[in-house]
Amino acid sequence: MSNELIVLIVLILTFVAGVFVLKLPSGVALSLSAVFGGLAGGVGIPIRHLVEGGIAFLDPILIVYTAMVFMKVVNATGALASINYSLIKRMHKYPTLLIILIVFFIMFPGMLTGISSTCILTTGALVAPALLAMGMPVPAVGALLAMSAVFGMIAPPINLPVMIIGGGVDMPYEGFTIPLILATFPAAIITALYFRIRYLRKYDVKVVLEKLPSSVLPKHGFKLFIPIVFVIGMMIATRILAKLIPDIGIPLIFLIGTVIGFGTGEKFKIDEMLRGALKDSLPILSILVGVGMFVQIMTLTGVRGFIATSLLDLPQNTLYPAIAVIMPAFGSAFTAASIFGVPLVYALGLGTNVYVVTSALTLIAGVGDLMPPPLLLPVFASQIVGEKNNFMILKYCIIPIIITLVIGVLMLMFAREIGSIL
Repeated sequence: MSNELIVLIVLILTFVAGVFVLKLPSGVALSLSAVFGGLAGGVGIPIRHLVEGGIAFLDPILIVYTAMVFMKVVNATGALASINYSLIKRMHKYPTLLIILIVFFIMFPGMLTGISSTCILTTGALVAPALLAMGMPVPAVGALLAMSAVFGMIAPPINLPVMIIGGGVDMPYEGFTIPLILATFPAAIITALYFRIRYLRKYDVKVVLEKLPSSVLPKHGFKLFIPIVFVIGMMIATRILAKLIPDIGIPLIFLIGTVIGFGTGEKFKIDEMLRGALKDSLPILSILVGVGMFVQIMTLTGVRGFIATSLLDLPQNTLYPAIAVIMPAFGSAFTAASIFGVPLVYALGLGTNVYVVTSALTLIAGVGDLMPPPLLLPVFASQIVGEKNNFMILKYCIIPIIITLVIGVLMLMFAREIGSIL
């Protein structure tokens, strides 16, 4: 047994023991596994490498926190509730289009923060009463929230698993918009159609609207949406009009959007927004620190190269199914991206299209947020819809999960052809 394989086993076993035996947060378990991995690899406890790894994802950390503050403010002003109310009121005659738009609406916070749970706790919580009032079964509503959260986390403009992989292969976070749209939006639309055809029946729009928070748009006017327009507009403008508009950085864009939120809608206390954002984002921030340390030790001990060469030795007809099974099995998109994402990009991206490969891998890894034993998204969704059995929500996700994994695998198999078209 090679030394690299021993280190890999120690890394994985330590992480699993930390999460499921010691009940440690995932970020702490990743940091602990990095320490034990260094000891197993014969490099001791390399403080310098652990520190370098811990701050490797400083940019994503700043993005996550500032984005969470922004979403808290936008939610507090009443902008999200007003969008939801107006959406259902105007589109109720077109249920197929409505449920597609609802899925996109649920995805929105994840697209801006890169955090799947944000989708369920904000926009998901707003639309859940409407979906239940439409007659959808409780676990079906929870499953729709959970699947939409996966797509929101992976969709552009912010995709943290891509940033994690990019940090490991020295790849800048540029050029991913179209591949990520291709990975997520078709899957989101197919999922919406699946739930529409199977679970959505006729409904009384008056009953549905009574279940929703009322719109504050008549009170505040369209100034309510100025922060959202500014943030999205700046993200687009800094890419399309790079020569005219300097790139001030995504964290600063979110901070300016937060400041603009004052006076646009309902009043809020900024200190409550800051504390709430820190509380909600801290688990993700700790994971990013732990992932950085984990990846650094993998590189230092040669484990990353070992995984890449081992994967290349697998027969082609078993490689893609193995990816579709193994990556989600880790129960976290960030963990799967850190352990397998970097080696797989080296193994599959070279000679094809690295942007398409990386986007597809993050889509497959994103399914991990649904998987047991943590059942991260089903747990959040069950709390919102009132479903006591978390596995029931996962059961309703099975068909959309299969569809999502098929799309991810097809993108990996035809990455070269897709890249040439894009």
